[in-house]
Amino acid sequence: MKSVTTTMVGREDEQAELVAFVRSAAGQALVLRGEAGVGKSSLLGHAVALAEREGHLVVRAAGVEAESELPYAGLHQFLHPLLADAAGLEDGTRAVFDAVFGGVQDDPPSVMTLGIAVLGLLSRSAAQRPLSLVLDDGQWLDDASADVCGFVGRRLAGGPVRLLVAVRTDLASRFDTAALPELPVAALSDEDAARLLDHRYPELSRPVRRAVLEQAQGNPLALLELPAHFSGRTGDLPVEELIGRRGVPLPRRLQQLYGTRIAALDEPVRSELLKGALDGAGTPSGTDAAPGTRYRMRDADPAVAAGLLDIEVVTGDLVFRHPLVRSAVVRMATPNQRRAAHLALARVHRENLERRATHLAAATVDPDEDVAGVLEAAAESATRRGGALAAVAWLTRAAELSEDHTGRSRRLADAAFVAAHAARLGQAHRLVRANLAPGSTTSPASVLAAAYQALYQDGDVRSTHRQVSAAIEKLRDAGAAAGGSAEPQEVLTRLVILLLAISQFSGDRAAWESTLGLLDSLGDRVTERVRLFGGTWSDVTRHGAGWAEPLRRTAADLSDLDPWDISRHATAAYHLDVLSHYRPHLQRVVDRELETGAMATGMVMLHQIMLDQMTVGEWAEAEGTGQRGLHLATEHGHHLFAAQSRAYLAQLAALRGQVARARDLQAEVDAWARPRGVGFLTQVADSAGATAALGSGDYESAYLYAIGITQPGTFRPYAYQASRTLLDLVEAARHTGRAEQARAHALAARDAGLPRVSPRLALITHGALAMTAEDEREAAEMFALAESHPDAARFPFELARIRLAHGIRVRHVQDRAAARRYLVPAAEAFERLGAAGWSERARAELRATGAPPRVSALSLASLTWQERRIADLAAGGLTNKEIGERMHLSPRTVSSHLYRVFPKLGITARAALRDALSRAEEAPRV
Repeated sequence: MKSVTTTMVGREDEQAELVAFVRSAAGQALVLRGEAGVGKSSLLGHAVALAEREGHLVVRAAGVEAESELPYAGLHQFLHPLLADAAGLEDGTRAVFDAVFGGVQDDPPSVMTLGIAVLGLLSRSAAQRPLSLVLDDGQWLDDASADVCGFVGRRLAGGPVRLLVAVRTDLASRFDTAALPELPVAALSDEDAARLLDHRYPELSRPVRRAVLEQAQGNPLALLELPAHFSGRTGDLPVEELIGRRGVPLPRRLQQLYGTRIAALDEPVRSELLKGALDGAGTPSGTDAAPGTRYRMRDADPAVAAGLLDIEVVTGDLVFRHPLVRSAVVRMATPNQRRAAHLALARVHRENLERRATHLAAATVDPDEDVAGVLEAAAESATRRGGALAAVAWLTRAAELSEDHTGRSRRLADAAFVAAHAARLGQAHRLVRANLAPGSTTSPASVLAAAYQALYQDGDVRSTHRQVSAAIEKLRDAGAAAGGSAEPQEVLTRLVILLLAISQFSGDRAAWESTLGLLDSLGDRVTERVRLFGGTWSDVTRHGAGWAEPLRRTAADLSDLDPWDISRHATAAYHLDVLSHYRPHLQRVVDRELETGAMATGMVMLHQIMLDQMTVGEWAEAEGTGQRGLHLATEHGHHLFAAQSRAYLAQLAALRGQVARARDLQAEVDAWARPRGVGFLTQVADSAGATAALGSGDYESAYLYAIGITQPGTFRPYAYQASRTLLDLVEAARHTGRAEQARAHALAARDAGLPRVSPRLALITHGALAMTAEDEREAAEMFALAESHPDAARFPFELARIRLAHGIRVRHVQDRAAARRYLVPAAEAFERLGAAGWSERARAELRATGAPPRVSALSLASLTWQERRIADLAAGGLTNKEIGERMHLSPRTVSSHLYRVFPKLGITARAALRDALSRAEEAPRV
């Protein structure tokens, strides 16, 4: 994209649009879309010149096909000249850029986190003068960079930053779905095409002129290149002989024209061009790529003379005249020439692991263990940066280049494993089947891939448990016969962890006892981390004590783990009720994994985020997370995860008092999971049924659902909901006259040591003991232990239930005024959460104490920081759009927040906000 010094012919409408874009008082984004050679680059150059005259700081970048698989390569072009300004940003924002661009080893951020950091950097860079970002060939920008550009572009309104992007219509790109404003760039009109041709080639013969106009069809690049190619030809030759066959697309015909010029060059010049084309060189230095990131072409003056290269006016770098030239250079090279160029480029980039791996993979033909090792290392790097799909490709290529069968098998197994976690189950199966020995039907890796497919897609926990168990036993016995491990430890560990997951979903005692017995038989081949998973995933009542502290310590080292290991630890954290320690990290990485990484693992992370949102009382957010997870699971055919999403949505609906919806979802989950023996989900469905029934006052149904999970006075082994539904069973039993069973269950929780297992279990055990206490002294003591627990506030729904039950008891045995101390915060918590049935019960109890109908409506503490800020701005008269511009949110998001704020403040209209906020600040607590 060189500087444009010639006057454009035509394009008056497009130029007017760009003038308005550049001179607009508010920043914005615009995508120019048109076919190759139609003049997008010229229009970008026109916009750049105008922006520079207007005093803008202009940063230019270009997508390059050779870099399209290198994460964040394009974003680095844009931000490299601005990163000096990052020094003035807060530490967290600087850390985001360090993680992305390799300054330090840290967790790769999500698109949202990185996008917000980029917005902050752009805002700082534009503080002194407007900033214009100009991107050519956006269709070749790497996906990670394109997603961030789309995120940023949608949030530029109102600031001094502009983003202008050009993309080709014949190639798919992430900008196709970026929802940015677009300006179509069509071919020139017949009149303008003739003017351009006559201006550049006034002496052109009539036959050639006619042929060029007919074949170029208004494409400016074709109008300028075709005559030069045929200079010297005369006579009335047929059009087909002058231009080429009509059926060949115009970009390909232009490549053929460039090809004739390339063929006329000496071999050293062609070699220089090839290295530049394969490494993304020839992009103008105006794009501000970091030094040393691309090959710089030299000694190519003949290519300049042939009209293939231009000299960039600022730095003197050689740049390709058009991307089609770059494509033609690559297409014309022989396979040996391309391999030699890739090998030379690998030496140039010996300090850049992923670039070096890319070139070595293309340069190497015969097995080479050193190259395979480099590709394997690049795959590991890509996996931890959210590039699981790229990792699969590198591992597969590493397997092809392995010098022995063992290395090939291991790398193909690794590729299949990553592919399975990237929701590419079919690809995973094909990879391992390709590695089966002649006459063989299974291998440990093929069992692993087949079991993933059967479990995730079909919910098959019965046959997969048998198959994986048999594979582990075979490895164990082979290792014993060989006096050690006959297979790599990693293969055994993956099978064992999968068996734990299958057992967890089965929720079956016999399956779990078989699994744990098999783990014991493996002895020291089972790692401490696997034993942590086995203890927490199986039955926390019996095996969970003592694991909470080791698990907390792992939260400090998550950046060293692969995404699937992170989700496994987070699953253990959920069972031990310390998931909140992992949630910030999950939220940073989940979007990354859902884009180009471990898609299946990303779905698991969505479940984990939703569960923690439900736990801490962020129910509106949990609904959105659950729906997102359901959509992704359905789209990718992961029926197990889809049923799991529906189960959690059923629980959420039950908490919110949406009884009909909860029962519909519960029935759907039960109908899918029960025939398959997926006990994990049938228990969640029963739990949702119990909660919905309790909220609506149907205590008998609640009791029947609760004892379907576990009987009073005991906790059914390996039924993970048995301990989690402690309060449900106790309350349902009390309300149906089964006081003896309620008391027995509370005592069983105490005797089982549940308070030592997790903070939530401590809270609800003490709460259950307070509810069922036979004397007031014990009730008060147990309630005090529950309410004063250091983590009680992390479980607002359970705490509110315990307060409500204790307030009712106090009202009956002491006095109404004393009861209000417990009933008021319970009622406020239920209202804040949106627990409709529970809120009505609490308000009814408050009325029974003689309190007014609306005691301490809801204080400002009921609003999150963001909700309070939005409410204040809206009360000040700002529109949703204006609020969004200030807070970097969309107007729709602002509207959603206000929708939640109104009921919390007891109002129905925007006009009542100011008074409601004032009353809430002044309202005394009862």
